Amino acid sequence: MSITKNAIIRYRALDRCFSNFGRKFSNEDLLKACNDALYDYNFTNEGIKRRQLFEDIKFMESPQGWEIPLQRNKEGRKVFYRYETKDFSINNQPINDFEVEKLKSALLVLSRFKGMPQFEWVNELILKLQQAFHLDSSKKEIISFDANEYLKNIHLIGDLFNAIIYQKVLELEYQKFDNEQSKTFEFHPYYLKQYNNRWFIIGRFPKYENLTHFALDRIVQFKEIDTKFIGTTINFNEYFEDVIGISKPKNSTIEKVVLLATPTLKPYITTKPIHGSQKRISENENGYLFSIDVFINFELENLLLSYGETLKIVEPKSLQETIKNRLLKNLENYL
Repeated sequence: MSITKNAIIRYRALDRCFSNFGRKFSNEDLLKACNDALYDYNFTNEGIKRRQLFEDIKFMESPQGWEIPLQRNKEGRKVFYRYETKDFSINNQPINDFEVEKLKSALLVLSRFKGMPQFEWVNELILKLQQAFHLDSSKKEIISFDANEYLKNIHLIGDLFNAIIYQKVLELEYQKFDNEQSKTFEFHPYYLKQYNNRWFIIGRFPKYENLTHFALDRIVQFKEIDTKFIGTTINFNEYFEDVIGISKPKNSTIEKVVLLATPTLKPYITTKPIHGSQKRISENENGYLFSIDVFINFELENLLLSYGETLKIVEPKSLQETIKNRLLKNLENYL
């Protein structure tokens, strides 16, 4: 049986009901408790029906679940549920089969951090979990993530991560690719982000509220300094929601970018959207017309150029002209 996050939320909701000896819980009460818990987790969740409720209870009573000792007390036409003993809870039970499988999957993901600076604790945690729950450590890896382990300064991630967590101000020396001289800044770090197999740290200078970012591979060195940290209330998931890549141009607004994909590109574009805002406009023998709502930046230009002749920029005209000029300059390399 496949166990999802929604299923775990339902099991815990049912466990709370079965443990509550202060009131009676009918099928309707249990269904409402599950759906309320799902809604609290994700307000767009449509909830479950009675059939799923009975399947959940059946699983919790099974050896694959927790073998819960459940009483069913019938009063008239209604059946009320509770545990046979007040001290029972699935939270107090030994790890079960599906939890073992989930733990194995989590260990595979955690193993990707092995060897990274400041994540040495992952090695120790994996070993302890394998020993505690008798997990097989001899199995070969069956999952791979796109990562550049040879990226310059990848070892800085751990220290920068800690600087963000503990709100440390940095004195950071940085050298741009187009400048022979490095510069040193006071920097207040907020967020680490990976894009196109490069890592960036986002933060601000003390005199300016606007965010800035540094590529880790161009950091010469940095150290912590004893200066008051300037915090932020920015939600970075929301901040980057309308951005392709890492840069958000100053004084710019979100624009609707209309694109035309060739018929051969269409299935790739629809199964792997360019951006979360992607919307279909129309489709005919000439291709697939769609739009995205994003900030126009250099990363977007590069992404669109990567599709070559299979993708055409329709709007805005300014972006179309920019891409056209870049293509003409590129063509000069072959003349």
